[in-house]
Formats: sequence, structure tokens, C-alpha cells
Amino acid sequence: MKAALLTAPKTPLEIVDAQTDNPMPHEVLIRTVACGVCRSDLHFADGAFPHPMPVILGHEAAGVVEKVGSEVTTVKPGDHVVTFFTVFCGKCDMCLSGKYTLCTSSAIRRPDGAPPRLTLDGDPLAQFINLSAYAEQMLVHENACVAIDKEMPLEKAALLGCAVLTGAGAVFNDSKVRPGETVAIIGCGGIGLSAINAAKIAGAGRIVAIDPIASKRELALKIGATDAMDPMEDNATKSLLKSSGGGFDHAIECVGQPATAEMAWNILKRGGTATILGMIAPGKSVSIPGHTFLSAKKLQGSLLGGCVPPIDLPRLVQFYLRGDLDLDLMVAEEIRLDGINGALDGLRQGDTARSVIRFD
Repeated sequence: MKAALLTAPKTPLEIVDAQTDNPMPHEVLIRTVACGVCRSDLHFADGAFPHPMPVILGHEAAGVVEKVGSEVTTVKPGDHVVTFFTVFCGKCDMCLSGKYTLCTSSAIRRPDGAPPRLTLDGDPLAQFINLSAYAEQMLVHENACVAIDKEMPLEKAALLGCAVLTGAGAVFNDSKVRPGETVAIIGCGGIGLSAINAAKIAGAGRIVAIDPIASKRELALKIGATDAMDPMEDNATKSLLKSSGGGFDHAIECVGQPATAEMAWNILKRGGTATILGMIAPGKSVSIPGHTFLSAKKLQGSLLGGCVPPIDLPRLVQFYLRGDLDLDLMVAEEIRLDGINGALDGLRQGDTARSVIRFD
């Protein structure tokens, strides 16, 4: 199968012919149809986050089941599926308490001594966050994918696996936005746009999109934001506090920088909640003045929007099919696998919403 391989940080991905093993009892072999190019991939490609190498990147994908292991009961060959990187075992304390995205059980990995899932000329390849989706096939644990309605276009369904689960989940599950509340979204990439769309679905009274790139602010207004602001303006935080009448009920940070996480905290009203979705690199810290905790504001992290994928993914599909969830505006371009390095460069420049790799 063709795959995009990263051999060292800050080097271009190479298109190689890799191999997948046969599915073990609880594994699924998927023919990849589409994969979004997410900024999270860029963090690893550029070395901000460490990962074993060589590795096939990619984690936001959809495809068709080709083969299943002997004990798989959740999907069957021919099913259309969306994959997600937070594989769950369904049996540990985290899973049984409903925190599926926080499962770290070793049961979802291959046992010691088993052959690797991915190889290149006989040598093992690292699997990227349980998926490795920049490839024509994915071999994953059965609890890393969910079957969806076949009416859902797979090139749009791919976005559900990360950007939409993360952004929409932060609104619905972590922040629990209620009708009439005010929401600020910092960063209008795929995750931020998904959060804006979800806030609109949730009935938020005011949704302010905050991004330094004018084209992204325009896109945010089309997808559901009521207002948009450039955070590079002078006294941006003071302006946001003034225009919101003293602060927002919710601020959702989708960038992954200390400064934007601090902004999320600083633009809250008393008792408001800041939810940090961006990946702040190791070694970086967020500074919060101690006395501001007396305002009863809350700061929380999030992983994949606190979703339970077997429940949330089919619901998001229905949101799209009935016209509530606008994924079409999120896709900046469709590319082939050999265009992956150009798409990553676009993310580095910050001037694109989402590139989607098409394998069909």
C-alpha cells in the first residue's frame, strides 16, 4: 500500500510501499478513502511532540472495512467507518466511568511477541496514535472505528474523526453550552470552526470567532459565528471584555499556545469556563494570576471533546445529513497522497482550513 512516511522531524514525508499484517481477533483492516490533514500531525512532523520513527502519520480518516478479525462484532466487511485515535478497551475504570477518551489500557495494543501491524520491507514501522491514516489501508483495533450511515460522504466523514469530535465535543460535552450563553472561540482552523458550528447548534446567544487571519474570520462568520475579531489588535482582551459585557460564559482555545490559553482565561466572566483544546508543546507553561481564581472561573483540558465515539459519531453524521453541521465549508482543498507535504506547508503558514487526502 502507498503511505506517507516520516523518517525524521522537520523532513518531508516520503511516499513508500508499506505493508499491513492480517487482522488479529479484535482488529479491523480498513481501505482508507479520505484523511484530513490536521495540525496535530504537524506538531509531530516538526518535532514539537516526540514520537518513535519511522512512522506513518495521519489520524483523521474514514474508509470501508475490508476484513475483520475472528472476534470482531462491531463492524463487518463493506461497512463505512470513521476512525478515531482514542481507542478504548471498554472495561477499565476510565471506560466504565464514561471517560472513553482517557483509556490507556494495554488491551488495545498487540501483545508482546506479536508481529507489528505495519512494516516496510520487513522492518517494523511505528503506528501513529493507533491509526497511521496517511496510507491506503489502516489496521486498527475494533474500538478505533465506528460504522456510519452510508449516505454520509466519506470525504466529509473523515473530518468527524478528529476536528469535529474535538471541537463539537468541547461544546456539547466539556463546556455543556446552553441556549443563550456567550462563547468565544480562539483559533478558526478545523477544530475552531467545528466548535463554532456546534455552538450555533447548541443555541449560543453570541459566538465570537478570534483569529488573526482575515479569511478564517470570514469563514467563521459563514459557519455560525455572530462576530469575529483579530486578536492582534491593540488591547484585544480589553475590547473583548467590553464588547461581551464583562466576559464570556465560555472560551474555547483551539491554537495550542500559552498566550491564547491565557487569553481564554482572561476573557471569561465570573464563573465562566475556559476549555483548552490546542496542543501546548512540552516545556511550555500557562501563567494565571492567582487572585483570579477568586472569581470562580474554571480552567479545563480536553481530549477529543470528551466524546464517546460510538454514541457521538452517529449523532454528528445525522447533524450533517439534515443540514445542521456544515462540513463543506471546512474543506479548503482535496488532494492526493503525494500532495501531503504541500498541505503541511499550508498549515505552517496558517492560511488554510482543512486539506483532505482522497485515496479513491
